[in-house]
Parts: sequence; C-alpha cells; structure tokens
Amino acid sequence: MSAYQDYGYTDNNACHAFKYTLQPLLSMLNQTDNRYILDLGCGNGYLANYLIEQGYNAYGTDASEKGIAIAGRTNPGRFFVQDLSSDALPPQLQGVPFDTIISTEVIEHLYNPETFITFCRQQLKPGGQLIITTPYHGYLKNLLLSIFNKWDTHMDPLWTGGHIKLWSRKTLTGALTKAGFSVVGFKGCGNIPYCWKSMIIKSTLN
Repeated sequence: MSAYQDYGYTDNNACHAFKYTLQPLLSMLNQTDNRYILDLGCGNGYLANYLIEQGYNAYGTDASEKGIAIAGRTNPGRFFVQDLSSDALPPQLQGVPFDTIISTEVIEHLYNPETFITFCRQQLKPGGQLIITTPYHGYLKNLLLSIFNKWDTHMDPLWTGGHIKLWSRKTLTGALTKAGFSVVGFKGCGNIPYCWKSMIIKSTLN
C-alpha cells in the first residue's frame, strides 16, 4: 500500500495539520457510536492519545518504530508497529471489535489507496465508520495554484515521502463508494472555502 518514509519523530506534539483538522474531526465523533477507534498511520500518537484523554477507547498503528515508542509513553499497550503494506493488524489488535477507523493525512502518500480502503473495510464491524483526512484539491484551488505558479512548491518532487496522490471530494468519495462505503459527512478545513488545506470525509460501511 505504501512506500514508507520514517519522518524521525522526536516528540509527541501535534503535526501542523491538526491545527485546522482536529476540532472538525472531533465534531464527527461521539462516544456512543465510536466505541473502539483505530488510528491507522498514527505517527507519534498525538490524535489517539488526545482521544483517550477525552474518554474514547482508541488505539494506533504506524510503521515508525520511533513514532510508536513516543506514542506508547503516554498510554502503554495502545500502540503497535504496523507496515500498512501488510494484510493484517498486529496480533494484539486482531480481536478488538473496531467500529471506527481514522486515518489522517495518510492516503495521499499511498501507491495503492484502493488496497488501503479495502484493508480498512476488512477491520470494521458492519456499519462501521471510516474517517479520512487528506489535502483538498478542487477546481478553484488547482486554478489558483496554476495562476500563481505554485505547483512546483506545492508538489515538490524532491520531497522524500511526499504526496503522490491528489484527492478531490469527488475522487475520494468515488473510491470509498466503490469499496462499499457510503459517504455521510464532509468538512473542509483551513483557508477559505474551496481553497481548503485539507478535507475530512466520513463514511459508513454498507
């Protein structure tokens, strides 16, 4: 599913995207419907640890051993190393009845996002929720990037481990629908409407 790049985590601070995605993401959750949450590609565990502080039952996996080590300092036993190219969760999580998977700013890095979405579907209970955040792209934003000649910096080809997929609301909705999900929520985050930095799409498994 991915060509993994270890970003060399050194602390448990929030990544820059959480400055504008965290509160909209939290508004899509409640402790009745989202009882067992898996944060796929959790990095240093900031989101999962934050959710645990808020009373949620959250776990996280990531390919970065450094990130998982940092995440586990706050809540040991909740975080596990997992290469997203594998076809199974870590053994410690295989019996957990996940009703919610969250993946923040991951899918734009994946060579095979369809396989990733299928993997998410296989881990969820019937009717479970998949919530994905990813940088937003659409006509107006793409046009402005072109007019102001910002594509070279926006999609820097020398950024090791950078974004390799550009998602619009339409394309991500289509990928989720094809995999058996129904999109039930959308939020644009950061910047002015239709020039959002990121988007959040919430879907339920049919």
